[in-house]
Amino acid sequence: MFTIDAHLDLSMNALEWNRDLRKPVAEINEREKGLNDKPDRSNAVVSLPELRKGNIGLVVATQIGRYVAPENPLPGWHSPEQAWAQTQGQLAWYKSMEEDGEMIQVNDLQSLEKHITLWMDNDPNLHKQIGYILSLEGADSIITIDHLERAYKYGLRAVGPAHYGPGRYANGTDSTGLMSPKGHELLKEMERLNIILDATHLCDDSFWEALDHFNGHVWASHNNCRALVNHNRQYSDEQIKELISRGAVIGAALDAWMMVPDWVRGKSTPKGMNCNLEVMIDHIDHVCQLAGNVLHIGIGSDLDGAFGREQCPYDLETIADLQKLPTLLKNRGYSDTDIENMMHGNWLRFLRKAWK
Repeated sequence: MFTIDAHLDLSMNALEWNRDLRKPVAEINEREKGLNDKPDRSNAVVSLPELRKGNIGLVVATQIGRYVAPENPLPGWHSPEQAWAQTQGQLAWYKSMEEDGEMIQVNDLQSLEKHITLWMDNDPNLHKQIGYILSLEGADSIITIDHLERAYKYGLRAVGPAHYGPGRYANGTDSTGLMSPKGHELLKEMERLNIILDATHLCDDSFWEALDHFNGHVWASHNNCRALVNHNRQYSDEQIKELISRGAVIGAALDAWMMVPDWVRGKSTPKGMNCNLEVMIDHIDHVCQLAGNVLHIGIGSDLDGAFGREQCPYDLETIADLQKLPTLLKNRGYSDTDIENMMHGNWLRFLRKAWK
């Protein structure tokens, strides 16, 4: 079934993990044998061939570059200008993939409909480029508000104001506090440019403030449920209901520590914690129960978002195994129409409304 994944850190993997994503996953992992500079070496699950194998034809693909103040212990860049330069390198990688015929940017209704038509064509001889919608995870790299329009012109269509910790515009995961005055300027400019607000990673204080001041389109590209895993990275039922009331779609994520409670990084294992794709459906089902329908949930896997097979469902060898979900969902009692909505229809409806 045609599938949309609303959160993949493709350029980060290509440039910071030095992965040639045009290669099969097995080849990427073979080349990484013996490396230990990253916790997930030789455990990758994402590549462009695996996306095609899994019929995942459209993704929301990120740029990311965090600024960290001198007192901030998180990894990141020491100036917004350095963070901006990092995102421009990531943009160059996406453009090189376009030049190589591997990917194509989707940034308006016309390009969306053209791309969906291509992927719905069952001709096996067609070479299908992976469509990508460009998103910025954490806005620290936006040096000035004027830089946002520059980014819009090269295709940026969604922004999450914060990532982890305190940010220049808002506060994110594991931090607290309201948005800065510049954060309010950012929201106004996003609204003017019709850039989607990605509520993912906003801390509770900044979440409520952002939704109170932003009148544009909102989604949560990769978020799970706090009722199932009690951590500030997840959203509470109250927050999920607010997102639903705003017409948002929430992408279910596949990072094991977000899926099952009491995960200990570096010690827990997916099998030891019984973390499989059924757990993902538990989070999906929880959102559906809160909504009273299936219209506000999709996939935002975050696979290879600085973790690999060591920290994702044990019944997922590569991202292509997202195609196991329709059968699992059907076994839970969801109809064919429900499943189509969750695999791609909800994201398409959202985008068609946002870009009309």
